[in-house]
Amino acid sequence: MTGKRIRVMVVDDHAVVREGYRRLLEKQPDIEVIAEAEDAASAYTRFRATAPDVVIMDISMPGRGGIDAIRQIRQTDPTARILVFSMHATVSYAVQAIRAGARGYITKSSASELMVEAVRNVFKNKLTLCGEISEALATSRLEENTDALDQLSPREFEVLRMIIDARSTDEIASAFHLTPKTVANYHYAIKSKLGVSSDIDLVYFCMRQGMVTPLAGDAVR
Repeated sequence: MTGKRIRVMVVDDHAVVREGYRRLLEKQPDIEVIAEAEDAASAYTRFRATAPDVVIMDISMPGRGGIDAIRQIRQTDPTARILVFSMHATVSYAVQAIRAGARGYITKSSASELMVEAVRNVFKNKLTLCGEISEALATSRLEENTDALDQLSPREFEVLRMIIDARSTDEIASAFHLTPKTVANYHYAIKSKLGVSSDIDLVYFCMRQGMVTPLAGDAVR
């Protein structure tokens, strides 16, 4: 292929994963990896420093996750083109990522060739979903089953993700540069929107939605 090469930044907290992405992408004559980041904070800083054409973003990272990083990057540059590459194959994660501003969502179980194709599609500003997510979205809409998690804002979703990851109020406040009181308000609003009254009910709710994987032998009520 000729013409402009697609300049990519890879965001994932595992160095070996980033290296694998780099090797795959740099085999392509029209793609080059110009930057890497290991968390949301460094993703934002390096995005501003390098202005990549496409960002490949993981969701589950220490501290603020990928959804909040997408939101922050898009606030800085509304034209930013972001592709989520995640282990999460649930509709709720995909909906929140797209709502935050991602232009694509594919799962880590997808074939490697799909990542390359998705990078090119997102660069062209085409909304791109892997078959697994497309089918799940279609099924949920056909069943007229509106996911309660869709009611949450991207920030609320990220706070929820940290809550079920057993992060303390102070840890969450520090990650988002919020006061503990504000985090407590988010916590209350999340439970209200999801219709649960306690943290244990919140965990069970998230297990039923596929956000938490129960240990072998655990029952999901």
